[in-house]
Amino acid sequence: MSRELSRREFVVYGAAGSLAVLAAGSCRTGRAGSAGTASGVPAPVVPPFALAEATIADLQEGMQNGKYTARSLCEYYLARIDELDRSGPALRAVIETNPEALFIAGRLDAERKAKGPRGALHGIPVLVKDNIATADRMATTAGSLALVGARPPEDAFVVRQLRQAGAVIIGKTNLSEWANFRSSSSSSGWSARGGQCRNPYALDRSPCGSSSGTGAAIAADFAAVGVGTETDGSVVCPSSACSLVGIKPTLGLVSRSGIVPIAHSQDTAGPMARTVRDAALLLGALAGTDPKDPATGAIPAGGEDYSRVLDAGGLKGARIGVARNKLFGYHPATDALVNQAIDVMRQAGAVIVDPADVPHVGEYDDAELTVLLYEFKADLSRFLGELAPGAAVKTLRDIIDFNERHKDLEMPYFGQDLMLKAEEKGPLTDQPYLDALAQCRRLARDEGLRPIFEDQRLDAVVAPTGNPPWPIDLVNGDHFLGGSSTPAAVAGYPHITVPAGYVSGLPVGLSFIGPPFSEATLVRLAYAYERATKLRRPPHFMPTAALPSGD
Repeated sequence: MSRELSRREFVVYGAAGSLAVLAAGSCRTGRAGSAGTASGVPAPVVPPFALAEATIADLQEGMQNGKYTARSLCEYYLARIDELDRSGPALRAVIETNPEALFIAGRLDAERKAKGPRGALHGIPVLVKDNIATADRMATTAGSLALVGARPPEDAFVVRQLRQAGAVIIGKTNLSEWANFRSSSSSSGWSARGGQCRNPYALDRSPCGSSSGTGAAIAADFAAVGVGTETDGSVVCPSSACSLVGIKPTLGLVSRSGIVPIAHSQDTAGPMARTVRDAALLLGALAGTDPKDPATGAIPAGGEDYSRVLDAGGLKGARIGVARNKLFGYHPATDALVNQAIDVMRQAGAVIVDPADVPHVGEYDDAELTVLLYEFKADLSRFLGELAPGAAVKTLRDIIDFNERHKDLEMPYFGQDLMLKAEEKGPLTDQPYLDALAQCRRLARDEGLRPIFEDQRLDAVVAPTGNPPWPIDLVNGDHFLGGSSTPAAVAGYPHITVPAGYVSGLPVGLSFIGPPFSEATLVRLAYAYERATKLRRPPHFMPTAALPSGD
C-alpha cells in the first residue's frame, strides 16, 4: 500500500464571542496546543481523592447507606476536574463541565428518597465525548470552533438512555478534533477547543484517540465511567493507552443518532471504564432499539443485562484463538505481555487455538479509506442539517473554508487533507464507493472474521490492542506502530480491550474480538481474565515514561 493511503493516515483513533477568545478561553482546560512535560521535571503534586478507583457498586453502596448523595458525588468529581484538568498535571481531558449537574443530581437524590433508585446508574456521574449531542447548556462541537454556538435541538439517543437510567452527565470530554478525520498527520487528543489532551500515566505521552479525553478522564477519576465513540480504534486505543476497559460494540447495538459522524458503516458509541463490571453496566444502559437508526433493528429481542454474565470462572472451556498474523510483531515487549495473558487464559481452563490467523488483514485498508471519505461527506452534511441548525457551517465545504479562514486557531500544527479528499467524493451511488464497501464487507467479514469463528468454533480471538503510548508530537503527528482494531471495525463485530500490563510504566491492552452480538460472551471472558490478573493500577501523572536504565 502506498504511503498516501497508509493505515495511520486514516484510522480514527480516531464551536459566541470572537474566535480568538474562544480558542484561549472557551476551553476550560487551558491553552490550546500545549504539549508534554520535559524529562526530569518532578511529577505534579496530586492531592488524595476520596473516590479513587471507586466502582459503580462502591458509589451505589455509599448512596444507599447515606455516606454519599448523587450531589456530593458530582461535587467530588467536579472538584477533581478543577484540580487536575485546569492546573496540576493539566490533562486537558474535559472541554466543559455541566452547569446543571448539581441541580440534576439533587433531583435524583429526591427521587431516590421517594421511590428508590431506578437502577445501577441512578445518580452516577458520567462523562461523554464532545461529539455526542446533548440538548442542554453544554455545546456539542467535535472539538471544532466551527460548531461553537450551535445547540442540538435534542439529545443523542445514547444520552437519552443515560438520563432515563438516572445517570448525571457532568461534562463533555476532549477528543481528536472531528474524531481524528481531519488530517493524516494529526496528534491524537488535540482539538482547537480543548488543546492537547495528555496521558495521565506519563504526561508527555499520547492518550491515543479519538476518544482521548474520555480515556484520560476516566483513568484519572474524573467520573465513574465515560462514553467514547469509535470508527476504527477510537474506543479501544485510548482505553488501552489509559489502562481501561473499552467496549466497541457490534454495529447497531448502540444507536448512532445524534453523534457527529464519520461513517455510518462503522461508527458506534461505547463504554470506557476502570473495570469490566462497570463497562458492562454502562453498555447495558447505552444499548437499545432506536427508530432513527435502522441498524439497531438487528438487536436480538429482549436486550441483555451484561452484568449477569460476569463469572470469575468464565474462561473455563472457552475456545480462544490467537490472531498472530499482522496483529502481533510490531512491538516485542507488547507481544511478551500478551503471550503471558494467553498463558493465564490457558491456566484458567480456556482452550487456546494458536495460531488462529485472520485472513486478509491489511488488504482492505485502501477500500476502508474510500468508504470513510465518501460517507463522511454525506453523513456530516446530514448531521449539520438535523442537529446543528444554528451553526454557520452547513456542509463539509463550509467547514473546510472555516478552517482556512481561521487557520491560526484551527490549523496551527496540522492541516485538513482528509477533509479535502472527502470533499472531492461524489454521492453514495458512485460505483467506486459501492465497490469499496463491498470489498470491505467481503474481506473483513465474509472471508475474514466470520470463517475463523465458524470453522474453528471460536468464542473469541485475541491480540494486542496496540503499542504503548508514544510521545506527543505536534510537529510530526502520531507514532502508531500497530493494532488490532481494523478487522472488527470494518466487519462491524464487537471488540473489548482490557489491561494486559505495562511497558516502562505505560499501559498496554489485550483485545477480545467476537462474532456479531456476542458482547455477553466477550464480557464474560474479559471479566474472568481481569479477575485472574488484576493488573490495572491507577496513574501517577509522571512527567515522562519510567524508562529502564540504559534506554
